[in-house]
Amino acid sequence: MVLQQFKKYLLLLLISFFILCFSDSIAQDTLINSNLPIIFINTNGQIIPDDDRIVADLGIIYNGEGNINSVDDPFNNYNGKVSIETRGSSSQNYPKKSYSFETQDDNGNNLNVSLIDLPAENDWVLYAPYCDKSLIRNVLTYELGRELGQYAPRTKYCELVLNDEYLGIFVLVEKIKRDDIRVNISELEETDTIGDKLSGGYIIKLDSFTGGGAGWTSDYSDSIVYQYHYPKFDDIVPAQKDYIQDFMYQFETVMKGDNYADSINGYPKYVDTESFIDFVISNELAKNVDGYRKSTYMYKDRDSIDGHLYMGPLWDFNIAYGNAFYHEGYLTSGWVIISDIYISGYIPFWMKKLFNDSTVANQLKCRWMELRQGPLSYNKIVAKIDSCSTFLYEAQQRNFTRWNILGMQIWPNYYFGETYDEEILLLKLWIGSRLDWMDNNLPGNCDVSAIDNNTPGSQKHLTIFPNPVNGNTFWLKTPMITSKAKLSVIDGFGKLVSIDYLDESDYDQLKELDISGYEAGIYIVKIEDTRGYWIQKLIIE
Repeated sequence: MVLQQFKKYLLLLLISFFILCFSDSIAQDTLINSNLPIIFINTNGQIIPDDDRIVADLGIIYNGEGNINSVDDPFNNYNGKVSIETRGSSSQNYPKKSYSFETQDDNGNNLNVSLIDLPAENDWVLYAPYCDKSLIRNVLTYELGRELGQYAPRTKYCELVLNDEYLGIFVLVEKIKRDDIRVNISELEETDTIGDKLSGGYIIKLDSFTGGGAGWTSDYSDSIVYQYHYPKFDDIVPAQKDYIQDFMYQFETVMKGDNYADSINGYPKYVDTESFIDFVISNELAKNVDGYRKSTYMYKDRDSIDGHLYMGPLWDFNIAYGNAFYHEGYLTSGWVIISDIYISGYIPFWMKKLFNDSTVANQLKCRWMELRQGPLSYNKIVAKIDSCSTFLYEAQQRNFTRWNILGMQIWPNYYFGETYDEEILLLKLWIGSRLDWMDNNLPGNCDVSAIDNNTPGSQKHLTIFPNPVNGNTFWLKTPMITSKAKLSVIDGFGKLVSIDYLDESDYDQLKELDISGYEAGIYIVKIEDTRGYWIQKLIIE
């Protein structure tokens, strides 16, 4: 009897030991089929380092958009060599690592290929969402950035198996590169050392030096270090280093002066304010605590093409949208760009000065009001979140079985849900509250006439009378609309008050609009058709 009990006890120990030792292999068995592409990496016994990449085998199973992928399918999207390393700064401390890799031919040369329908390249990132338990923040930011008309990295969700170990949901991301379909600036050769060719193109950034890098320190703050991104720090030649450093020095010197806003020799000579405004909107909507000081990219083309400094592309928003307990990142109020919470000097002084400039503030206000009726409307943002979370819903269950972190505080979480659905709800609620706060607190006044100069019609083609109006109705006479058009009334905070629709029969006709119940103030009346939009200011007394 004692021997039988001992054998039973020994058997239980062996079973427990097997489960403990081979739990990762068991976890892989849960991945059989997926609506996401499946990436397999085999390092052939090597450990993936933080630097000095190793060569590994990579295969991708991808049967096309909307089709199911099985682990038993052949590698049909890529099957070849890559050089790979881990990537990230603070994220290197997470057990779920992100990776950078380059696709290679059999001789070790870079090989440009299209992976999972992304445009062909050889330089890629496998981003591992971990502390962002919505799994969405970066993908959402890049999608919104593209809808603002700026280039932002394209992405594809996938599931990763590394050395037969299932590692969950990853995001395949384009790296920020110079080419015609990414950062579209001129190519700089080593021989481009004089004249117009020397003036562009350059990509520089503000960031930590994790993963290498080199640059120069601002003459006006030891805390601001600009880094070379393109050409790379080991490719850029001395004349090119001197040029881009001197350009930034001249710009900073102007921004330090009293005449920094001069229309001829002030900041309009150096910086593209439209790209700056969109960059600020993206970072402030997300309340990105790393904004303006880390993962902050800028680029400049040749003077003969456009010699201004442009902000962007956007990069690394995983601890944004309330996902940080420090620097008040969890609050839906407050501006990051002018906050005094950060260590002095980390955010370049010229960014703060531009934000506080009245002309830029007015342009920012107009742009915000425009975007709130389009890609930054709450309903459209929520629709994107719902689309992503629905697409990920099956795979996220495997991900959070592998990484059992739901309901746990992972650095730097402030809010965290008990379930994936709660994580998505928290993200939606935070964004809604942030939009409301920005509606009510964005500085500047929108100069409607300035907007009109960029529209297909002009202010005189949209007539409103009486204006100001102190009754319950006003009349408008429409421009020449060519199709079904939308008529919107927007209040001074950029919120949509009413919406109606017009067609060709309304052209040059008087239309009466009911404004009973509207509070006194300044409104914008906007008509949109397939050609563009017309805007006119309405004053209600």
